[in-house]
Amino acid sequence: MTKSNEPGTSAILRHWREAVPNDRFAHLVKDATRGLTRALQMRLTEHSVSFGHWTFLRILWEQDGLTQRELSELAGVSEPTTYSALLSMEKMGYITRKKLPGNMRNLSVCLTAKGRALKAVLIPLAEQVNAVAIAGLSAAEVQQFRQTMLRMIANLEADEQDDSGLARI
Repeated sequence: MTKSNEPGTSAILRHWREAVPNDRFAHLVKDATRGLTRALQMRLTEHSVSFGHWTFLRILWEQDGLTQRELSELAGVSEPTTYSALLSMEKMGYITRKKLPGNMRNLSVCLTAKGRALKAVLIPLAEQVNAVAIAGLSAAEVQQFRQTMLRMIANLEADEQDDSGLARI
């Protein structure tokens, strides 16, 4: 696998064990995300797929034919970012963009056969990263972790919806 010059996962782990063992959850989640992303990026690079393209491919594998705006919203990125990624993906032969009937401004983004075929190659790589990440954990620990993360997300969503900005938990 290709290695990057970015500080590795071992440095992240050392930081958590030695420097700040009781730091905030946000930092721990951010570093876990960075480690997961790095592991997937290394695998995707072997297939000449960028992490940014992965994000859009995942969405299109589930719901092909979306507009650029819909893709931006689902991916959580700006429309100019989506536009740039789609131009690149079109050049690589992963997608086509077609004008929608009755609305010449909106384009429908559709996977090509090449883009659809990537699913069988790339999904196992993501599953491999997940398997690496949970190695040594019991099924009960994995389930508890999922429940904990979902509860934290729900708590943060409730806080966001609370007019005062401070949710009462």
